[in-house]
Parts: sequence; C-alpha cells; structure tokens
Amino acid sequence: MKLVARLPVVFLFFFLLFLASASQGERAAPRSVFKVPEGTPLKLAFVTNNASEFWKIAEKGLQRAKAEKGIQVDLKQPDTGKVEQQKKILEDLVSQGYHGIAVSVISAEDMVRDINKAAGQLNIITHDSDAPKSNRLLYIGTNNYEAGRVLGREINKILPAGGKIGVFVGTLAADNARMRFKGIQDEVKGTGIQILQPKEDNKDLNKARTNVEDVINANPEVKLLVGLWSYNGPAIVSAVKASGKQGSLKIACFDEEEATLQGIEDGLVECTVVQKPFEFGYQSAILLHDLCLKGEAALPKSDVIDTGVDVINKRNVLVFKKNLAELKK
Repeated sequence: MKLVARLPVVFLFFFLLFLASASQGERAAPRSVFKVPEGTPLKLAFVTNNASEFWKIAEKGLQRAKAEKGIQVDLKQPDTGKVEQQKKILEDLVSQGYHGIAVSVISAEDMVRDINKAAGQLNIITHDSDAPKSNRLLYIGTNNYEAGRVLGREINKILPAGGKIGVFVGTLAADNARMRFKGIQDEVKGTGIQILQPKEDNKDLNKARTNVEDVINANPEVKLLVGLWSYNGPAIVSAVKASGKQGSLKIACFDEEEATLQGIEDGLVECTVVQKPFEFGYQSAILLHDLCLKGEAALPKSDVIDTGVDVINKRNVLVFKKNLAELKK
C-alpha cells in the first residue's frame, strides 16, 4: 500500500524533470561549426534589425572586407523592423543554401527557436544585438550593458543635482536596448536622478518623435531626454526644437546619426555614445568566411567580441565627423 501511495509522487517528479528538460531543449544542443567543402562558392549574409542610417557604416565594413579579402556578404534589412520579417529573412536564407549568417536580433526571446533551427544547418553569429540563450556561435559588437553604464556616467555629470529623465527606444525586447537601459539604471542609482517609464516606438519614426512630444508636454519638470537607438537622437532633437525648449532641455543619446552630431555642434545635445558599426560588418564578414573554410579552428576562445564605444561631445565632435567622413569614402 505504501508503494502504491508513493507512485503519484514519483510520477510527478519525473514529469517535472521531463518538462524542465523540454524547456531547455531549444538551446541545449551543442553549438556546431559547419566547414564548407573546399571549392564551394560561399553564400554569406549580414542581417540588420531595421533599415536606419546606422547600418550604412556597417555596410562600409562589409565593402572593406570584399575589397581587401574578396569576401562577398549580402546585406539583408527588414525595412519594417518587425520580428516576423526578420524570421522570414532567416528562413529564406536557410532555404536558399546560405553557409553563414550574421544577424542583429530584434527580439532575443522571440528569435531563439529560429536561430537554433538555422544554427543546426549553418554558421550563425550575432552582431549589434545578441541572443545569448540561443545556439549562435558568438556575438560581435558592443557590450551594451557597459555602454549603458558609460552613458549613465555622462548623465550623472550632466545632472549633478539629479532630476527627471525621459528614455526613448524602439523596443526593450531587443537585447541591446534592454542591456543599455539596465546599465544606465545601475549607474544613476542613488543619485537623485528619476527615470520616467521608457517610451517604445516599435521602429516607427513618427511615433519616435511623438513619444518625445508626449513626455515634454506631460512632464514640464523633465530635465534630460535620452535616446537608446540611433534614430532616437534625431527624433529628440527635432521635438525639442519644435517645443522651443532648447535652453532648458538637455539631450544624451547613442550613435552617430548626422542630426545627432549636428545637435552636439549646435549645443542641443550634450553627448552621444558611439559604437563601431564598421567593425560589426568587417569582423562579421571575415569570421563567417573563416568559419566556413577552417571550421572549429576559426572559432575564437570567447563567444563575445567587444568592439567598444566612444563618447562624443562638444570637445571632439569635429574630429569625429572628419574621421567618420573618411571612413565612409
């Protein structure tokens, strides 16, 4: 009788164990490097998370890899910036027989199954925005948490007495956005700076601006507006100009879009933390090529290649713009 009474408990234990194993199954498979047979024409792709100006610099990195090493990488951009569109791009690339894909992941959680499916057939790496729970081979790009902390330290300098700040981004579902925001939060903790609820625009440029307008109108005491994605800086600059509050509202953001840099020159933007998208393209192209030709031997020891960031402000913006122009030639 005692044995019979224990059977449901034993069954429950193994059932829960099965569920745990199943929940981890999507990312439990070993990460495989696929070496392509010698002489096979390589098909490689670089997939972005939207079609913003930011990616033109990464494209220059792809072009440099082609010019220097003869590596051809096809640029694929989801113009809507929607997860479903990026999933379809990955599915098409797999069905078309591509050997390697570098992808800036729109949503780290939503894309795990799709990345893992592709990673079972070809070499998958991430750039710009990671999916660390997936079976991607490695990530190339900014350490977004540390980049957030860098901007957080600048915010502390801008508002030494504290105050309210508004934060704007495409979507916090993206790993890069979430990590940048977390870095800012950790850096300003206990300083008297109050972060308002972040505003997401889902990559809608009109909404990116109206979000800023809404925050300005609803929070007359707000002191600083922060953009986490490249197009958020120009959207904030535009909205602040229209509000007539250039003297009272400060701006800090990410990336080097032209309107952001001009805003620094004009005294509207305090600073921007710039990544190195050229390296996203250049290093992704070389690594995808080498993984296909050399297999495991080309895989770095670390699964993260941090390309670093710089802070651009009034002191160095002209030098940065000159260097950027040279880079784009």
